[in-house]
Amino acid sequence: MIGRMPEPSRPRLIAAEPQLFVSDIGAACAFFTEKLGFALKFLYGEPPFYGQVTRDGAALNLRHVDASVFDRERRAREDLLSAAITVDDIAGLYKELRFRSVVFHQPLRVEPWGARTFIVADPDGNLILFAGSAEDPSAGAPRGP
Repeated sequence: MIGRMPEPSRPRLIAAEPQLFVSDIGAACAFFTEKLGFALKFLYGEPPFYGQVTRDGAALNLRHVDASVFDRERRAREDLLSAAITVDDIAGLYKELRFRSVVFHQPLRVEPWGARTFIVADPDGNLILFAGSAEDPSAGAPRGP
C-alpha cells in the first residue's frame, strides 16, 4: 500500500458570542447582571464602549452605538432575535427571572416543534430567546402572572 496522508482534522467551532448593540452600556450591564443573572466579564474603553457579560456557558458582547441599528418596532412586532441561548432547565430559569421581576417579551410556551421558549427584551429592545428541551419534565409553563 502506498503511503496515504491522514485526513486533516476538521476545525471545531468552540462557542458563539452574539454582539448586541446598546445605547447605554452601563444600563445594559446592569440589566444583564441584576435582572438576568449574568456576570460582567470586562468593559473596554474610556469611557467604556464595549463589554461582555457571561452566565455559565453563554456570553454576550455589548457594543455601544449612538443611534439604534434596528427598527425597534419592527423587531418587536416580528420577534427579530438578537441571540438565542439554550438552557438545561427552562422552567427553573423562567421562575428565577420572574422572581427578579423581568418583563417578558414572550412568556414561556411550547413551540410547534416541541421546544419550550421564552423571550426577554433588554433596555434597547434586543430580543434574547431562551430555549429548553421538550423532554425536560420540569419545563411546563408556570401558572399565574
